[in-house]
Amino acid sequence: MSANDKYWFPAKTYGWGWGLPSMWQGWVVLVVFVLLLAGGGIFLLPLGTDNFIAYSGLLSAVFVAVCWRKGEPPHWRWGDE
Repeated sequence: MSANDKYWFPAKTYGWGWGLPSMWQGWVVLVVFVLLLAGGGIFLLPLGTDNFIAYSGLLSAVFVAVCWRKGEPPHWRWGDE
């Protein structure tokens, strides 16, 4: 098993950040994130956009923290690596 096999989110080929998940755990995290975001839109947007903005910001911060912890270390890539 190579070192990259343990990462839930591999680094993007071009740019900075992570690509689509490479392991089932990453897919679960991504699907849960999307479902929670959609649910927040359904239930919080009728109450006002401020609530949804705060909710989506918190949810996104948690998602990025998971990607940072379980993903390949990010750095700028030009696609030739």
